[in-house]
Amino acid sequence: MPVTFPNETPTYRSARNALLAEEIALRAKVAAVAELRRTLPDGGTVPRNYAFTGRDNARHLLSDLFGDRPTLGIYSFMYKDTPCPMCTSMLDGLNGQVRHFGQRMSFVVVAEAAAETLNDFARGRGWDHLTLLSSAGTGYQHDYHGETDDGAQLPILNVFRKSGEAIRHFWASEGFFADVDGHPRHVDQLWPLWNMLDLTPEGRGEDWFPSLA
Repeated sequence: MPVTFPNETPTYRSARNALLAEEIALRAKVAAVAELRRTLPDGGTVPRNYAFTGRDNARHLLSDLFGDRPTLGIYSFMYKDTPCPMCTSMLDGLNGQVRHFGQRMSFVVVAEAAAETLNDFARGRGWDHLTLLSSAGTGYQHDYHGETDDGAQLPILNVFRKSGEAIRHFWASEGFFADVDGHPRHVDQLWPLWNMLDLTPEGRGEDWFPSLA
């Protein structure tokens, strides 16, 4: 049904209706891309059963991280010496949501920092639902593009699929490496910050980034 708001002008309503049509078209495009993503053929098998380190130096094999779910998401947190403010902002939002999407998939965060360092940081942020593991010494970050050849840290989300004993790569946020104008926005769909700011008259800003508040 048609929607109007108090004291709006015909000019505003006309422009808003045109924008609404574009928003509806975007929704359909997002759904179509998601459907296309789901039709991807099998990705490559994981080369080894990476052993990550958790609290109290507990060992966590990649194969065990799935739990009873067939799908596992792993976010590479840019934290080797200092935590990345951008990654931190995104993970602040995911901490609350992981209880919900965790009903359908498993999810962990890995970084090169030591496990106790990561978990101390998580406690300070109030991340009481995210699982943070150290990838130091595993080779995972290099193999799955969370680290460059010279050791620089990169942010990337990888999704894996387990069938029986086989673990295969399904998808990664490769948009980070795409040749685009401005920030690659490769994980924006997970990040409430940008989605909210895009609804404002000021927008997200050209050069603004969140600080480690």
